[in-house]
Formats: sequence, C-alpha cells, structure tokens
Amino acid sequence: HGLVNGESLIGSNIYKDLFSGVRDVVEGRTSTYAEELEAARDEAFQAMEDKAKELGANGIIGLKISYNNLGGTMGNTILVTVYGTAVSYK
Repeated sequence: HGLVNGESLIGSNIYKDLFSGVRDVVEGRTSTYAEELEAARDEAFQAMEDKAKELGANGIIGLKISYNNLGGTMGNTILVTVYGTAVSYK
C-alpha cells in the first residue's frame, strides 16, 4: 500500500505547567510531561492507523517515531512524528 505517517504537536504550555509548581515527580521524571508525550504519541499513531485503513491496509510494518523540538519558530513546541509502511496480510 505504501508509506503512512501521523503527527502531533505538544504546545509550549506544557513547559509553563512543568515549571510553575504543577509538578508530580515520580521516579525522577515529571509525570505531567510524560503524560503529554504519551498522549501526543497516541494521537500520532492513531492518525497513521487511520491513513493506513483509508488505503485498505490492515497492518503497519517498519515503524519509526521521532521527536523534534521546533524551538524558536514555534516556542517550545515538540513535534511527534510516526512513519510506517501500510500492508495487507491474511
């Protein structure tokens, strides 16, 4: 079927939340940030799955995920991107 992808953004408000005292530190990491990353990753995967289904595929192989800080141009915004190859199998 071909290459499919999904994307999701985490806005700069997550950084404000992290450093304004709205923290819940669990095992050395800030759970708010981890939850935001997980939600963005799930959203990106769902978008990719939807595109694969539109192509008539019932699976995705060769998955890749990337996180990019868009920095100065968009504040502290992180772009989560997932890629894979849509396939059909029996």
